[in-house]
Amino acid sequence: MNQQLLRQIPKVDDVLNTPELLALLDNVPRPVVVEATRQVLASLRHDILEGRAHAISSEHLLEIIHDQITHQQQRRLRRVINGTGIIVHTNLGRSNLSQKAIDAVVEAAGAYSNLEYNLEQGARGSRYSHIEGLLCELLGCEAALVVNNNAAAVLLVLSALAKGKEAIISRGELVEIGGSFRIPDVMQQGGCILREVGATNRTHLRDYEEAITDQTGLLLRVHTSNYRIVGFTHLVPLEKLKMLSLKTGVPLVEDMGSGLLVKLTQTGLNDEPTVQESLAAGVDVITFSGDKLLGGPQAGIIIGKTSYIERIKRHPLNRALRIDKMTLAALEATLSHYRSPEDAWQQVPTLRHIGVSVDVLRQRAEDLLEQLREASIPARLVTSFSQVGGGALPIQQLPTYCVGLVLPNRSPNQLEERLRQGMPPIIGRIVKDQYLLDVRTLEEEDFPIIVHQVRQTVQ
Repeated sequence: MNQQLLRQIPKVDDVLNTPELLALLDNVPRPVVVEATRQVLASLRHDILEGRAHAISSEHLLEIIHDQITHQQQRRLRRVINGTGIIVHTNLGRSNLSQKAIDAVVEAAGAYSNLEYNLEQGARGSRYSHIEGLLCELLGCEAALVVNNNAAAVLLVLSALAKGKEAIISRGELVEIGGSFRIPDVMQQGGCILREVGATNRTHLRDYEEAITDQTGLLLRVHTSNYRIVGFTHLVPLEKLKMLSLKTGVPLVEDMGSGLLVKLTQTGLNDEPTVQESLAAGVDVITFSGDKLLGGPQAGIIIGKTSYIERIKRHPLNRALRIDKMTLAALEATLSHYRSPEDAWQQVPTLRHIGVSVDVLRQRAEDLLEQLREASIPARLVTSFSQVGGGALPIQQLPTYCVGLVLPNRSPNQLEERLRQGMPPIIGRIVKDQYLLDVRTLEEEDFPIIVHQVRQTVQ
């Protein structure tokens, strides 16, 4: 039987010469059609040899090839619908940009710009000038610099200020971020000598004092944004570390990670330190992310005293880590929202998703529920919790509403797989044998797409 089925598989050239595929060549490159045909025939041959296939009609074969061509022409990086409730989802692109930032990116990408041209002087300018003044205005810092991400910012600061010298850091702050990227590794690449002080859960001022020598390059504070140590703990306040810095002449550097510019207590979350508070404590150099809680594009922002920032700007590594024009445009537009905290809460998607009220979430969930029920799809309202994500606020949760789907002909895992492989992919979560879509991270324009794809799954 297998040999008979194998003999029925047509040759690649015969399939390519069918009217249906010849018509496709008007709009699809021939190599794409050829490769898709070869892959489908090879897959069919493999299934027959494994005893998993039966004879298929030529019409069905052409449908499969057409689907394969469509799949191959899709962009590998594409939009997904985030129904997980994780606002800053690292795997799903972290922070969404505001419409103002999107427009700025489009303009910068599609036209010439004054990226490194001083319009007033008619001479070469600096790309950093477009963002430095805005950061100084918003935060009250003396100087600023932006590179391509916060890990790069930390690396550059360490290389410029403490290469060949010791960097003192508490053991409880030797964090690992995503992708097994560890602070000790960054310090080593920056040419610093790691000097750990204190214990994992308790570090005192005397630990720093006793560690300082003429070989000390800087004091490093790292905000533990992606985990918490609770119980019998002690952390030296920044103000006391600054007093020690002034006494010894050793600069104080802080890696804040997420880079929060507004207080989150109004949303019911516990207090989280802001960049402005660290500046007020006298920290000499601060690094933080442009995305995550700030809500802009991926970038590493460095702010602080002019004397240190100028040294960092002149470092040769700065050239390799600089940001491009599209990131610069998006970051400038995002930061401009923060001139008015109300505007930031309304226009920056990350803050908007964090600050949305429970009543609004319930109404949004009921709207989606009604659309699903009108399409005869069984669904229910479920109370649950969302997460901020992005390595921030690791032990805090936000109350939310979800729509739960329990389909008679699909298990939760089967439903998750089908929706994940749709166009666009829909990403939800499974809790207690139920597939959930958290409306906190959904937009209303997503609802018809969700209903359509779930209906296709039911059929």
